[in-house]
Amino acid sequence: MSVDLAPLHTPRTALGELPATMSAWAIREDRLGEPEDAIQLEEVAVPQPGPFEVVVRVMAAGVNFNNVWAALGQPVSVFKYGDHPEFGHHIGGSDASGIVWKVGEGVTRWKEGDEVVIHCNQASYEDVEVHGLDPMAAPSQQIWAYETTWGSFAEYCKVQAQQLLPKPKHLSWAEAASYGLTYFTAYRMLMDRGQIKAGDKVLIWGAAGGLGVFAIQLCKAAGAECVGVVSSDEKGELVKQLGAVDYINRNDFKGMMRTGDETPEQEKERFGVSRQFAKKVKELLGDAPDIVFEHVGKATFPTSVFTVKPFGKVVICGATSGYTLDFDVRYLWMKQKEIIGSHFANAYQCMKANALIDEGKVRPVLWKTVGFEETANVHQLMRDNKHSGKIAILVGAKDADEGRTDTASGRPGAIHAEVGG
Repeated sequence: MSVDLAPLHTPRTALGELPATMSAWAIREDRLGEPEDAIQLEEVAVPQPGPFEVVVRVMAAGVNFNNVWAALGQPVSVFKYGDHPEFGHHIGGSDASGIVWKVGEGVTRWKEGDEVVIHCNQASYEDVEVHGLDPMAAPSQQIWAYETTWGSFAEYCKVQAQQLLPKPKHLSWAEAASYGLTYFTAYRMLMDRGQIKAGDKVLIWGAAGGLGVFAIQLCKAAGAECVGVVSSDEKGELVKQLGAVDYINRNDFKGMMRTGDETPEQEKERFGVSRQFAKKVKELLGDAPDIVFEHVGKATFPTSVFTVKPFGKVVICGATSGYTLDFDVRYLWMKQKEIIGSHFANAYQCMKANALIDEGKVRPVLWKTVGFEETANVHQLMRDNKHSGKIAILVGAKDADEGRTDTASGRPGAIHAEVGG
């Protein structure tokens, strides 16, 4: 589809004022399916901010697999919950950078014109869990632009004021839009749930993937040592560049991957390969890992539980190979190990993580930046597993370098690389 991008680059209204309509890549319930068909460019009404909300002019957006799920309507359709029944469309995009354009009633910390990055956790201010426990425990907790609409694949997006973070000045708009969902997830996994500390030893699955590239850098920043599991030696060199002690090519231990339907003989053989893998991890780290960074699930989980040291922790945030997990529980209880679940991050954790980006201690890893007209196409690329890392989409920004206002500090921008587990 040919899209005239020129109007996107010039604001149509003054700060504090919103146009009546905007361009947005929307999904509707009557056309769920392949992203290239389900995600279509539409002209929709611009949302107005409610109390404690802001509307942000989107300069760049980041692509995540959650909008592929939204397009497919799988594993569940987003249209049954959140604000979708009210508006009838889903505008995805759970990562964004942009300019605060209009603030709602009660917003005092942010003003129109502020340059921001957006994190994707929402919760009601009225839930008591928000005020003392953790917003992630609130009954209203939801992921913005997946469980809600008004995401960043549009000229304007609507968010809660607590979702805003200051944009690092040394990053371009595209770079600043690329890291939130995966990086903040990795931060909570290691810093909060895993309680990582200097001297810890960590095993990271999918170390060259969207979560793994940040897990490695967080280990380095915390003074921990890590080994990453990758799918090629080329990706192994990247994880070493990011700060890993070394890497393991998972293809050297293919037999450790669990399918769940092994015969007793096959399971015995699989377990033998897991033992070899655990021995290799211990050799590279100098000891068994204190923490295993898990998000693969079914295929790797038995090996994770076996490999982590006694009293160690397996921290898991997802299950890309399958969520029905089985493992030999004797290695859990007899060695007094822990399995810890983790999901995204709260606003405080996002703020702390973003500060590390601002200080240049952690860097985004970006594969490709494309124009707004490519929004549906890059989701299809992701659906077909033909992408090689994080993709940023230019919306208000004219080019991939726009938005970088600090060049004097010497802080580096994103690492540009092909990545994947």
